[in-house]
Amino acid sequence: MRGLLRYQLWHLLLLVVLIVSVRVYIQNDPDATAGELWGIRTLVWLWVAVAVPVVHQVYVWLVWRLELYHRTFTSRWGMQAFKVYSAGFSILFTGRLILIVLLAYSNRDSLSVMPILAYLAAAVITPMVLYLFYSVIRYFTMERAYGIDHFDKDYLEPYVKNGIFRYTDNGMYVYGFLVFYLPGLLLLSKGALIVALFNHAYIWVHYYCTERPDMKKIYGNPPGA
Repeated sequence: MRGLLRYQLWHLLLLVVLIVSVRVYIQNDPDATAGELWGIRTLVWLWVAVAVPVVHQVYVWLVWRLELYHRTFTSRWGMQAFKVYSAGFSILFTGRLILIVLLAYSNRDSLSVMPILAYLAAAVITPMVLYLFYSVIRYFTMERAYGIDHFDKDYLEPYVKNGIFRYTDNGMYVYGFLVFYLPGLLLLSKGALIVALFNHAYIWVHYYCTERPDMKKIYGNPPGA
């Protein structure tokens, strides 16, 4: 249990801070929850869009830690367990983006800025996101992005220093999560941008409370740890 729960009190406390921050902001800015989609209020879409990242990152924490410290899944099903986990990961990650898109449609035109500025910001973000995903597929591999090193004890590949990873050791969280801002920028949705910011902040909670401690256990002293 000690390994499973390591740094998770901090995870919980920081998550509470983020959720309370979102709640306080939307209570003081009616534009962030204006509108509806398919008869469902924006407020509902917003909280569902917040809930899915929480489910996703708790899922990753629980599976990673059970596998890393106890071999809970591979001891029973071998590497087939990694494939099942990866499918769940993909569904939840895709769900994060889909829900922000739906939230942006529900809350569209609530952002009080000149549309051209929002579109320019989206135009700046898009090449970085595309380069990140190219770098992951070309150099990092999707298996590693999913966390195969938690499942395969012999997986000890060197750190990637190609593509976008030449500029940062954590390109996925620095640049990849910019994709969540695009629906809010393109549809001028304040609520979608708030949830995008929540996603971006919360992934760093995952990094410092789950991923970085795990990498230290697996690799010893990873870059940036």
